[in-house]
Amino acid sequence: MGKRVILLVGTNKGVFSYTSDLERKSWELNGPFLAGWEAYSVLGDSRHGNRIFAGVSHLAYGPTIRVSEDMGESWTQIEHGPTYSTESGFSLNRIWQIVPGAPSAPDTLYAGVEEAGLFVSRDRGVTWRELDALTKHPSRPGWEPGAGGMCLHTIIVDPNNPQRIWVAMSSVGVFRTEDGGETWNTCNTGLARVPTGQPYPEIGYCIHKMVADPQNADILYMQEHSGVFKSIDGGDNWFTIEEGLTMQEGDTPFGFPIGISPNGDIFLIPLESSEVRSMRDGKLLVHSIPAGGSSWEPIGDVLPDEPRHVNVLRDALAVDALEPYGVYFGTTSGEVFCSLDRGKNWDRLPGQLSRVLTVKIWIVED
Repeated sequence: MGKRVILLVGTNKGVFSYTSDLERKSWELNGPFLAGWEAYSVLGDSRHGNRIFAGVSHLAYGPTIRVSEDMGESWTQIEHGPTYSTESGFSLNRIWQIVPGAPSAPDTLYAGVEEAGLFVSRDRGVTWRELDALTKHPSRPGWEPGAGGMCLHTIIVDPNNPQRIWVAMSSVGVFRTEDGGETWNTCNTGLARVPTGQPYPEIGYCIHKMVADPQNADILYMQEHSGVFKSIDGGDNWFTIEEGLTMQEGDTPFGFPIGISPNGDIFLIPLESSEVRSMRDGKLLVHSIPAGGSSWEPIGDVLPDEPRHVNVLRDALAVDALEPYGVYFGTTSGEVFCSLDRGKNWDRLPGQLSRVLTVKIWIVED
């Protein structure tokens, strides 16, 4: 039996997949699947056969979760997917994230949605229920949307403790549960608060993306609206890690995605500013802090001979767990790139896609 590497790419016009062997030198493009649908979240899941989940939405038909058991050739809509009760007063606009549960919970999936909320399935995605202790948190009346909506875009499950989960919402903040979602605590001390004027000081933080160290879930990294942060105590406290990031005087480091490798190398793709939201001077530069380091370095000029005035969105950066590991990202102009040498050199994958919303890696055993 062999293994394949599949890169799942969600765009605003459907889902695509790139397939390669473990060498990752040559890629075959497939799709579009679910053509015309916005795909904000995708997940390749091999725990019970090879299945692809996609959180999609359509202006005419609304949001749904679809599942494919034949590598995208056909899809089934999950009939009992995430939905808010009428009494809640919330609307479900998009499925922003689908992630598996901890290794000890092989039937579990989580979904983060807009308006911000968290749903769980304990039966491999057949039925879903809201973990409503989060949306019933005392601070809920003060939750406010960011520019992209009030979205729960990040879900991190502690691989060693399925009851311990972090979520991040824009522009609300970080919450953590130690009991599988029955109770939630805010984890925003040290972050820069958005001046919304609401009376709940524990919330009001515009988190763009958050990742956990694969070896220690207490170590977290975050790209936030006002800068880049790290926590070494599970999110109880945060401090900035911005040394080496190039900025104009008076600016703060701004961007959306952040990624981490199996050995702890961190990756960032900074933008010029919140107002511009594009690559400074058209330079598509990837920055990194090597494992154990403390300063960012511009390690890879992706296309040194071509200006790229594009953006990379919050969920459009992924890192695989192979050796050597691969780093992947997609742009708002529909290009997808791959590096196999820690971000120093980059190859552009074939095809010109639509606006890339999410990029996820999936290792499949045939």
